[in-house]
Amino acid sequence: QLKGATKKKLEEGKEAAYHSQRMATIIQEVPLEVNLEDCQLIGFDEAALIPMLEKLEFKTFLTKVKQIQKRFGGAEKESSAADSVTDLTDVRREGSAADSVTDLTDVRKKGEVTVSELPNADNSNDFSAASSEISEADELWFFSAAETKAAQQENKLPIKPRIIQTIEQLNELVQLLETHTDKNSPVAWDTETTALEPRDAELVGIGCCWGTGEQDLAYIPTGHKTGKNLDKATVLNALRPILEGENYPKALQNAKFDRLILRCQGVKLAGVCFDTMLASYVLDPEQKHNLDDLSSKYLHKPGKSQKYNELVPKGKTIADLSIREVAKYCGMDVHSTFQLVGKLRESLDQADKNAPSQKSLHRLLLDVEQPLEPILAEMEYCGIRVDSAYLQELSQQLETRLAELEANTYQAAGREFNLGSPKQLSEILLEKIPEQFQKKSRKTKTGYSTDAAVLDKLQGDHPIVDDLLEHRTLSKLKSTYVDALPQLVRADTGRVHTDFNQAATGTGRLSSSNPNLQNIPIRTEFSRQIRKAFLPEEGWLMVSADYSQIELRILAHLSQEPLLIKAYKDNQDVHTLTAKLLFEKEEITPDERRFGKTINFGVVYGMGAIKFGRSMGKSSADGKEFIKRFNERYSKVFEYLEGVKKSAIALGYVTTILGRRRYLTFDKNGSLQRLRGENPQDIHSEQLARLSRDDAQSLRAAANAPIQGSSADIIKLAMIEVQKILQNYQARMLLQVHDELIFEVPPDEWEELQPKIRTAMQDALPEIRVPLVVDIHAGQNWMETK
Repeated sequence: QLKGATKKKLEEGKEAAYHSQRMATIIQEVPLEVNLEDCQLIGFDEAALIPMLEKLEFKTFLTKVKQIQKRFGGAEKESSAADSVTDLTDVRREGSAADSVTDLTDVRKKGEVTVSELPNADNSNDFSAASSEISEADELWFFSAAETKAAQQENKLPIKPRIIQTIEQLNELVQLLETHTDKNSPVAWDTETTALEPRDAELVGIGCCWGTGEQDLAYIPTGHKTGKNLDKATVLNALRPILEGENYPKALQNAKFDRLILRCQGVKLAGVCFDTMLASYVLDPEQKHNLDDLSSKYLHKPGKSQKYNELVPKGKTIADLSIREVAKYCGMDVHSTFQLVGKLRESLDQADKNAPSQKSLHRLLLDVEQPLEPILAEMEYCGIRVDSAYLQELSQQLETRLAELEANTYQAAGREFNLGSPKQLSEILLEKIPEQFQKKSRKTKTGYSTDAAVLDKLQGDHPIVDDLLEHRTLSKLKSTYVDALPQLVRADTGRVHTDFNQAATGTGRLSSSNPNLQNIPIRTEFSRQIRKAFLPEEGWLMVSADYSQIELRILAHLSQEPLLIKAYKDNQDVHTLTAKLLFEKEEITPDERRFGKTINFGVVYGMGAIKFGRSMGKSSADGKEFIKRFNERYSKVFEYLEGVKKSAIALGYVTTILGRRRYLTFDKNGSLQRLRGENPQDIHSEQLARLSRDDAQSLRAAANAPIQGSSADIIKLAMIEVQKILQNYQARMLLQVHDELIFEVPPDEWEELQPKIRTAMQDALPEIRVPLVVDIHAGQNWMETK
């Protein structure tokens, strides 16, 4: 018997409930005029299929036509037009949209790797013993129930990892690995662990691959719960000269993860000459970089039928699986990684060959991304101290202020209501400020919108809005940082160990997660107080080194705008200069300087007339007029930004100073798509008007990417140079937050290190036309460095 609210809802929605029942009922009496023979899958007409796939731009599907034909029972053909689509860079150059990296956990796991479950088998002690054949039922992929025997046979992965279970086998493996010193053919490595957090993970096994042969790979079990393991310390000591040796070239997929795993086991990995994840990121930052996707795209390997979380039962770890299962699983990873090195190198070289006038992508990988990886790993390993007791006090202060704001809001509204309910807030605002609210909001299906953008427009129109905006800001601050950070402090280190994501943004910037320390706001007093909780080593100093106006300096360099170049060389205040040019007078007020600052940065980020006018409390017509004046005064900046947009349309990508590419996609039915492949000089500014929302957004990204991406490149170069200096000191680099580096420094090293850090950062990119300026400050906590 239903009672209460559930009964009431069913009574009120009686018709809907019966309708749902009818829709969920499977009708079994439908007459089917077919038989099983009619349902049998047979081969298809490639001559008809391929043109259709090409028209629909199913590029990846095209590469698998031959394989799928066999799975449908069709005859194998010697070649197919689909075989021609093999190069990812070609696909991207033709305008195919890449998938975004959306799951940073997958990046940490080295990809959403899947594998077929293997039959249990006794472990072999023979170093060269091959794994037993896998049953056909274990190798299912595409329409598996209908696969032909020939297709199933093709799908079998011909690898037979050598399982190392005796000291003799281990010594023999080490002797073999010592012969592999050619950087053109680095040995691929992978670790298998019980957890993704390196400090919590137990090492279950280590895999390596040194060739393409079916037995050119090995797996060393060290932590399985069943079967014969080798002692972990014995294995690591035997492999240490190899793993820590610069002269033994290595390839890994997401080397930072394995570096941290080994670091926590007392091994300092060295000699990594190729990271397949970073190579993929350099080729196209917005494609997927996990190992499974890279194997599919570059090696044309079919997807594996079981994901990691399907292979490992809930509540278990990979240590619970048999050694044979994990050996095959790990073996497929290292075998793919080894093969990917050559394919990705070819793609990098081809991309460079296709654009000889641009900086080398291959050099970007070798000179910037890969040298940065071990630095980020060490920063993660070190972590940063957090004062949990202080944050608890700050949380109480926030609680008090939130209660005050809530009471103020109720008093101004004349009644209590749910602050988190858009519907109730909309009703209140319609009562209190109906004219302003209806004018500045927009109608939705449930009423008028009360999202952040609307409330920002209404700020100052009524106390309810001002108090509610502050309440929302402080509430988010409290839940996201003040209350969350103490829970992330490790008991064994007293520190927070954030993850730096090197292959997660389209611009080349780093991001951080668990927790995200790059988005801590700084505008309000409470948000600044959060930084007070970040402390250096006991008795040390916290040091901040921050680039001054780096993006505007990059804009001056790229645009070659003489007024900006001269201003920076003469150490003038660029915001004051812009205000003088726009207001056509020499004496500038503080408000007018802020106006100049807003439009300077607004141009960098593609701010339009409406948003610019609103941010300055003016109309869109005023905003349009000031942007026009800006473009007239800084004509080279205007010409540069227009040129970048036209080049982006023609080529499909833009580049940073170091040659990093950001690929752009356009509305397939829009005007910009029809201009692809044109000479940039033949594209007129009039053609960039009246764009669809997606195209307008793409062009804004095109204008900003070279500036923001070059800024990311410069600070990465700076980190590499600064780390070379820190090798001779106790001081440590802790964080990178956009244009700022955070260090903890012993007091007796501060005076000596300060000029060295500043010089390394200011000279990071010697070719830039304007001087880079770095502000360095020290304090007892992060807040005091500002």
